[in-house]
Amino acid sequence: MEEYKESIAIDMDETIADPIGKARDWYYRDFGTTFTDEDLIGKHLSEVVPEEHKGVIHQYLNTPGFFRDLKVFPDAVDVLRELNKKYRVFIVSAAMEFPASLQDKYYWLEDNFPFLTWRQVCLCGDKTVVGTDMMIDDLTRNLKPFKGRGFLFTQHHNLHVEGYERLLDWADAGNKLL
Repeated sequence: MEEYKESIAIDMDETIADPIGKARDWYYRDFGTTFTDEDLIGKHLSEVVPEEHKGVIHQYLNTPGFFRDLKVFPDAVDVLRELNKKYRVFIVSAAMEFPASLQDKYYWLEDNFPFLTWRQVCLCGDKTVVGTDMMIDDLTRNLKPFKGRGFLFTQHHNLHVEGYERLLDWADAGNKLL
């Protein structure tokens, strides 16, 4: 009989993949303005652009191909490879918010995390269906209703949030979970 392994759900966007870095690059390309990390402390990118550009970031995220070549956060591949040996790992993304992203996200995972199988990918609309033992996410809206042990993955928009066990980055995640 196989030994029981705890399960862990890991978010994609702003946890293992960097869509905001790409959106910042596209915004610079289109408008010649850049936003520093300091500009974004406690805010989402759509909150710092001028009022007349509020919908631009959403348009970027809805562009077919946008999610296909995102940068992977440092140490994410190595730490997830090791987590995958110790836990039942599932990548869980509320991808239905941006339907054009579904295929992009699947192939991005295949390219960057080839040790994960299709059975470990859950592209959904609402993460309240997640019943894993643990969850790593950058958004409190996903962690708040979660019944297991939640970890808030540190990003610019959640730096002021308190009351959650934090992971500063993937090296920190490896130290705490491996």
